[in-house]
Amino acid sequence: MDEQTITPSGNTNAKKILLVEDDDTLANVYKTRLHAEGFDLKRVPNGEEALAAALEYKPDMILLDVMMPKVSGFDVLDILRNTPETTNTKIIMLTALSQDSDRKRAEEMGVDDYLVKSQVVIADVVERIKQHLDM
Repeated sequence: MDEQTITPSGNTNAKKILLVEDDDTLANVYKTRLHAEGFDLKRVPNGEEALAAALEYKPDMILLDVMMPKVSGFDVLDILRNTPETTNTKIIMLTALSQDSDRKRAEEMGVDDYLVKSQVVIADVVERIKQHLDM
């Protein structure tokens, strides 16, 4: 699936979210809900495209899956935190990995939040996004 950008009609001040998710079904659920919440959304399916999109799209927040083709979410997080243009971008990891060691690794690498997909519903994710973006 190609990357897609969805902008709420008429809302030029919408916060920009970059969704990095390889599961099309899950990505569509998030795109629909986040668009309904008034966010400007761009989705990419892998870590490699995420790195390019982060620089080009300049999102306010990145929702980052961990297990993806090409470049893992941990590698993307590491690169983004060590790139001057993205070092302060808010990043929430949204992952199936529920091990404390994975959470600890992400926190040590500078993630803003770490959510386990099986432990949250989309409303929780939207709430966390808004908290981190001071909305």
